[in-house]
Amino acid sequence: MSDQLLTIEATRLDAGHVRLRLTGDLDFDTAPALTAAAADLHGDEVLIDLSGVSICDSSGLSALLVVQRNARVMQLTGVSPQLQRMLDRTGLAELLAVDHGDLRATG
Repeated sequence: MSDQLLTIEATRLDAGHVRLRLTGDLDFDTAPALTAAAADLHGDEVLIDLSGVSICDSSGLSALLVVQRNARVMQLTGVSPQLQRMLDRTGLAELLAVDHGDLRATG
């Protein structure tokens, strides 16, 4: 069980663009919070900043897929090397857009 909760900070950058900044563990205990946050993202372009995520397990990956399904476009930033390896090994790197550049979203 996760000792660290997940914090989700949602910022509307402009019409149709939302940034979700996640901090903590994205795991079995906290993934439902992300899927709940994704419920209102229909038609939005979503930028998910994962730089504050310390752990992401298979439940977290599943939650990211739910967000992708609910958003018009989704992009991940701040992906750790460990998470990138998980995405590569599971084949999700080909499904989820990952920005390896510097996160400079304003809002």
